[in-house]
Amino acid sequence: MGASRRLFTKEFKLAAVRRLEQGVSLAEVARGLEVNPNVLHRWRREVREAPGNAFPGNGNPRWSEGKIAELERKIGQQTVEIDFLKGCLQRVEEARKLQVLTGNPPSTGKSRRK
Repeated sequence: MGASRRLFTKEFKLAAVRRLEQGVSLAEVARGLEVNPNVLHRWRREVREAPGNAFPGNGNPRWSEGKIAELERKIGQQTVEIDFLKGCLQRVEEARKLQVLTGNPPSTGKSRRK
């Protein structure tokens, strides 16, 4: 079983970014805090993009319950459509096999007028 994900407080993240802003090297801060340098890059970017709104806490859930229900309905509808089309394709293939066995030429779907 994998290790659980580490959680950092807003204050911890801001302190790490402040150390970077003070000129301490990225590698040194990463080693000292035992954090991946890529994580520090992301934290610094978040502070620069939204200084007052960086690290808003638990944040918003990625998917709301309504969005999940909507996507589940859409998947259900698409499953019904796929099953219907598979049935149609199967009937067409059976009709073609029957035409080959009986020697009837395949229909072009066009009617001839005289």
